[in-house]
Amino acid sequence: MTQVSQSGISPARMLNRQDYRTLVLAALGGALEFYDFIIFVFFAIVVGKLFFPADMPEWLRQFQTFGIFAAGYLARPLGGIVMAHFGDLVGRKRMFTLSIILMALPTLFMGLLPTYASIGIGAPIALLALRIMQGAAIGGEVPGAWVFVAEHVPASRVGYACGTLTSGLTAGILLGSLVATWINHSYSASEIAAWAWRVPFILGGIFGLIAMYLRRWLEETPVFAEMQAKKHLADELPLKKVVREHREGIVISMLLTWLLSAAIVVVILMTPTYLQKQFGFSAVQALEANSMAIVALSIGCILAGKLIDRFGAGPAFVFGSLFLGVSSWTFFHSLAAHPELLVPLYMLAGLSVGIVGAVPYVMIQAFPAVVRFSGISFSYNLAYAIFGGMTPMAVSLWMKNNPMAPSYYVASLALLGMMVGAYLWKRGSQPTGLLVLQGQAAE
Repeated sequence: MTQVSQSGISPARMLNRQDYRTLVLAALGGALEFYDFIIFVFFAIVVGKLFFPADMPEWLRQFQTFGIFAAGYLARPLGGIVMAHFGDLVGRKRMFTLSIILMALPTLFMGLLPTYASIGIGAPIALLALRIMQGAAIGGEVPGAWVFVAEHVPASRVGYACGTLTSGLTAGILLGSLVATWINHSYSASEIAAWAWRVPFILGGIFGLIAMYLRRWLEETPVFAEMQAKKHLADELPLKKVVREHREGIVISMLLTWLLSAAIVVVILMTPTYLQKQFGFSAVQALEANSMAIVALSIGCILAGKLIDRFGAGPAFVFGSLFLGVSSWTFFHSLAAHPELLVPLYMLAGLSVGIVGAVPYVMIQAFPAVVRFSGISFSYNLAYAIFGGMTPMAVSLWMKNNPMAPSYYVASLALLGMMVGAYLWKRGSQPTGLLVLQGQAAE
């Protein structure tokens, strides 16, 4: 059995064939599941018109539509905490597989829902219920995926592994963008409103079944297998131990999750709708540019992972957050005068969002293996529920008074990222008192 350090990570070695196989399967499965979670946002305008009264003011319809989108984030903590609890006690792989079916079925049912014209207020209520189910599933997926790959690879490659996995998750966003682009290319607005909007959700259900099949080939992490064999599993409620002993890790993880949510939700998920409403781009133009930005984001995640392995968390977040703030500000403030620069500016902003690929590295360091899944899941999902869930509504309301609200919001969070990075740099790239990814070999 592979020896692990006291931090719960394998000692230094090169990535082998099994490591790459695990990364590919985990990233591909995560991409298909993440597609299911975010496809909603690409059809927010259509869904808003179909699931709310026709005479509702446009700003209120958009606000309520993004409110249903946000409900998925608000449901994440509960699902994440429950799955993480059992992930720390009965195994990472089991929960890693369970989350897929819990995501696939609600997505499929969304594609089959009757609209407001058919059943009235029951339509948005049903949509809200399914969105909550999706949120519970994704709450266990993302933290579980990060823990799973980090505990399979050597300590010196954890950043690269987490960055690659996060790149795979963003590929799910790209898949959603490509499917949305295809739908808008292939069908007229009336056809989309009549039936074609359902196709991406039905595809999501199929993708979920494919992802579930792929994860049959994954093996339990060596870290958990060794803890189980030596009976080193948590002897009390894992979350209780996390809250009592790892508060600093929780705070750092939540702040970085706020940065992550601002970058992903605003720059990637909300911007296609924003481009259409604020700058008059067509749906096809906005989605094509978004697809290119997500390609750049996927590359940026891997680069951020490699950089954090090489230079540490402090420098990575100071300079990565600065890059995010400058490039996103330039993107939002240049389009009115230079609409022809949409694609290159959006790609640059997308590349800068890649700093999110370095976030899980810090979280993995923040919690010991015995409660790692619970610690990351609690911190990440609670922060995403608060910050990620409220961001679309907050930015939408802010835009009523300031059309450039998205740029100010992202710039503010980029500043926060720089401050956290400076703190980590001062502390030697990790918060004081947290377990590190290195240590003496376990006996």
